Amino acid sequence: MTGRTNHLPDALYTYMVEHSVRESDVLRRLRAETATLESSNMQIGPEQGQFMALLVELIGAENALEIGTFTGYSTLVVAAALPEHGRLVACDISEEWTSIARRYWEEAGVDHKIDLRLAPASETLDALLAEVGEGHFDFAFIDADKEGYDAYYESALRLVRTGGLIAIDNTLWEGKVVDPSVTDADTQAIRRLNSKLATDDRISLSLLPIGDGLSLARVR
Repeated sequence: MTGRTNHLPDALYTYMVEHSVRESDVLRRLRAETATLESSNMQIGPEQGQFMALLVELIGAENALEIGTFTGYSTLVVAAALPEHGRLVACDISEEWTSIARRYWEEAGVDHKIDLRLAPASETLDALLAEVGEGHFDFAFIDADKEGYDAYYESALRLVRTGGLIAIDNTLWEGKVVDPSVTDADTQAIRRLNSKLATDDRISLSLLPIGDGLSLARVR
């Protein structure tokens, strides 16, 4: 829901980016093109993308899953962090947005690693369970419709191996999760999932204040 870590003062955020983010020209141009779209706030920030790439490298991921692709920035950073034989299944429903993604994936030379599936994510996840079975993926990133988060999380728990990592975006939701006056369906869905994650003994958990809140769940 934000293109940057949204609780830092501008000067401090700029300093952090200038002193840590190593964004390629392709990523920078993809981010710039996405910023011209009406729905640009759906893109993650460069600092979050780089952090996710580091996580993928740290766990030695070879197979990744993404639920919610948009214009493909997160897809590109994760795919680039995978080994040459690695594969990322990307789930989305928009031909318009992912057509932008495809251009940049090809330019970056990672398109051969990406299996884009345009269908409702629930259908794709069910199909994956039938195709590759449980425990196939090392890493999953959930950043799609918020009311679907719980179902996507449950599917990810089956698809990701023991010791693998599930990253869930927007779990601080611009602070709305702590504002009792906000009762829309998306906010309530995130609150319910956060409460569930907090006591779910199937995972080890950390909620980080990067971007709009990123929950990391290591499958036990």
